[in-house]
Amino acid sequence: MSQADSTLEGHAAGLTVGPAFSIPTKKLAMWLFVIADTMTFAACLLAYGFLRNGSADWPRPFHSITNVALMTFILLSSSLTMLIGLRAARARDKAAAFRWTMITAAAGMLFALLHVREWLGLIDEGMTLFKNPWGTGLFGASFFSITGLHLTHVTGGIIALVVVGVRYRGGRYNADDIEVLGLYWHFVDLVWMFVVPLVYLLNLAH
Repeated sequence: MSQADSTLEGHAAGLTVGPAFSIPTKKLAMWLFVIADTMTFAACLLAYGFLRNGSADWPRPFHSITNVALMTFILLSSSLTMLIGLRAARARDKAAAFRWTMITAAAGMLFALLHVREWLGLIDEGMTLFKNPWGTGLFGASFFSITGLHLTHVTGGIIALVVVGVRYRGGRYNADDIEVLGLYWHFVDLVWMFVVPLVYLLNLAH
């Protein structure tokens, strides 16, 4: 065998197995979902902006940022607990990973309860999907649509956290599943950071 042939065989033996930029199927599916859902939220927020700018009597019903600030703090903190849970899963600490995943789910539940309480308060003041006592009825429709869509995602995330956490503890899922779920949860948190200034802060009462 010539030296050139042996060199070629050496290079062939050193080739990586599989594509250099491969990505697990579950993670790829979640990224595709996040990208598509980003377009959905972007379209909703863009439509909201057009409605707000085109309405002369757009309401400003929020007199305080206390509740939305608390909700934001809880949701952002849940991203941190999700990261800690993933780190524990990577370290094969199943008990800690399960515990932090459940803490994340509990934070999501608290966020949802505060959100529902806010809705009930606005409804008590006379705000519905089609009317409110402060101005154009389009505000109620857009507010409940955008925040309702986000709350639906949070609720779905809470259910997924509980299911994945329980199955991970039982050995049916692994750290990769925790990571994929974390991608979704961080996406939900990131969307909220766009909802807060556009839907809440711009509508604070003067």
